[in-house]
Amino acid sequence: MTAVTTVAIAGCGAASLAAAIPLAEAGVSVDVYELKREVSALGSGITLQGNALRALGQLGVWEQAAAEGYAFEGLTLRAPGPDAAVVAELPEVKTGGPDFPAGMGMYRPDLARILTARAEAAGVRIHFGAKVTAVTETDSGVRVDVGGAPVGEFDLVIGADGLHSTVRELIGIETRPEPTGMGIWRAFVPRPAEVTQTQLYYGGPAYIAGYTPTGDDTMYAFFVEDAQDRFDVPPAEGAEIMREICGAYGGPWNEVRENLDDTRRINYTWFTSHLIDGAWNRGRVVVIGDAAHSCPPTIAQGAAQAFEDGLVLAELLIAADAVDDDLWEAFHARRIERAKAVVDASVQLGAWQLEHNREADAPGLIFGVAQKMAEPA
Repeated sequence: MTAVTTVAIAGCGAASLAAAIPLAEAGVSVDVYELKREVSALGSGITLQGNALRALGQLGVWEQAAAEGYAFEGLTLRAPGPDAAVVAELPEVKTGGPDFPAGMGMYRPDLARILTARAEAAGVRIHFGAKVTAVTETDSGVRVDVGGAPVGEFDLVIGADGLHSTVRELIGIETRPEPTGMGIWRAFVPRPAEVTQTQLYYGGPAYIAGYTPTGDDTMYAFFVEDAQDRFDVPPAEGAEIMREICGAYGGPWNEVRENLDDTRRINYTWFTSHLIDGAWNRGRVVVIGDAAHSCPPTIAQGAAQAFEDGLVLAELLIAADAVDDDLWEAFHARRIERAKAVVDASVQLGAWQLEHNREADAPGLIFGVAQKMAEPA
């Protein structure tokens, strides 16, 4: 017997589907309400660490994801300049265990499509163009409104609706994502043959320059800079800005620069950070994933933590007989400190860059967090 028989989930991202798939397979009736009108066909790349790949295995989509992504081992740190000298080769940490690569890059919309298809095959009902607008706890469950109209009562509501979560606001949690002072340019470009893993460059005109292979012929490249109001920059201008930054970096950047134009799915966002202090639930409503915590992608653990949130919550709900204090204590004991370790380390890496701290041990911090993440959630 599970603790719930009906669950409503706001959002259709990694955290949402990581909870929805195992719950549906356990016989729970799951409805997902997603504001977007369809699975997004737009986006750049995503870096998945080993513990995220382990989660994909648990969700039954590892083989599909591996066929469309680009698996690799290790992380290389390089210096700016024409020679692109190697500064450090970080030790390989298989955070997903011996059965999975250390990391993998893939096209973000491909991952979304694979997970959505898996959820629907498991029996999850996904309602697109549907925004949760009210949650009201009753004696027997939670009443949910979508688009201003009631859709039913559920045993549990999961808010997995992202950084600017409506559910988080509806249940009175005031924690919000705060800018960290950095912005990031991303572009989806052809993969130079020599790029076979993630490589990061510290220094030069960008705080961090890097790229991750996402397929046999593709990769995404990025630059981290001071946060600026660049959100409405046209693609052609964005390509020109990225080409100018490329000039300070050698090696594969020479080929990236030649291929940058306004067709390369260029986007710009700010880094944010937040972590809900204390419980992530209010009664029978809980927020997970980016709704509960966010951090700069400096150690590429965002997707992994979202998957882990959903999987741990589903595991506990399936094993328990009731949604009670014991369940929430068990959930928070397994998730809060782990998420905090990732948020703190990610923010610290960015702060060192903003401070131009040349003595900071960035490789040591990255390696230390990876060792922690190698322990199952």
